[in-house]
Amino acid sequence: MAILERLTNFVQRVFKTNLEIFLEALKLSPNAQGYVSGSIAELLLKKKLEQEYGFEVRRIREKWEGKKHPNHHGDFYFQKPGTGHWYVMESKGVKSNSEKWHRLYNYENLKNFLIAHADKIPWINQQRDVEQQVIAWLGKNLPKFKDEFALSLYEYEEIQKYKPKRDTAKARMIAELRNYTRDQINALVEQRLAYVSSRVKVLETHFVSGISGSSDRTQATPRKDEFNVVSIDIFLRYPEHKFLFANPQHLESSGDDANHLQQNYVMGFVLIDEQGQATLSITDDWYENLNEVYDTLETADSIGEEEMQVDNRYLVVDDAD
Repeated sequence: MAILERLTNFVQRVFKTNLEIFLEALKLSPNAQGYVSGSIAELLLKKKLEQEYGFEVRRIREKWEGKKHPNHHGDFYFQKPGTGHWYVMESKGVKSNSEKWHRLYNYENLKNFLIAHADKIPWINQQRDVEQQVIAWLGKNLPKFKDEFALSLYEYEEIQKYKPKRDTAKARMIAELRNYTRDQINALVEQRLAYVSSRVKVLETHFVSGISGSSDRTQATPRKDEFNVVSIDIFLRYPEHKFLFANPQHLESSGDDANHLQQNYVMGFVLIDEQGQATLSITDDWYENLNEVYDTLETADSIGEEEMQVDNRYLVVDDAD
């Protein structure tokens, strides 16, 4: 049966509608798109673990019977066949609004951010003046910041609340923006973000977890022992689904609790050349090859098979039904 026919049948049977309505509903719901993207990432990761690395993989049940094991807060169990050493892998994506969050649509913010993370940028020579190298790169690759985008932008709420007592550069810029609508401000920001992203994109994690009595967390980020490996799908910043891996024990701890991960790690950058070709530059904590992370795992941290709760439930609509 052709894939389009299978998809049509699936949508009709599961959602009781046609493809046109299904597509329109999906486009109108960013949350639904996020869920689907997450499911796609998990499925591709599972296939990668099995087909490329030869691991045996089992999905971890989301709703446990009884209290959830504190070290099983991940998406998959995986093992090298026959070893009996099962480990937990968590699947995550990159922070979706890093450039906007760091206000990289303004020249000074972008310049200072690149300087702060110069150790993650391959074209920067640490033995030379880093700031001058960044300024030169920006002048060559993002020249609009010299003129068209030279003035700083501010968030709509900040513009409305700003009541300066002095005549400053910020006050003059905000005065120019004060009559802009929220949509107009957002459009200006998005225009600049698209421009910045044509040359550089930030790879940043977003580890946020709830706090409850069963989680044994002291803050709203994962503990470092909740899973053995974390996988980050960087497709939001890369031309394809690509997975980077890390051992959480090797990531810098939270400043508030050494047993916890930080919420955000700048993993590196995706750099785009004039031909539109993307180059990945990441820190030493992250690996493209899962085997390199697997070699850092301790067998003492492996999961006993008797402790596992495997999710064997699948919502599958058979074409023959």
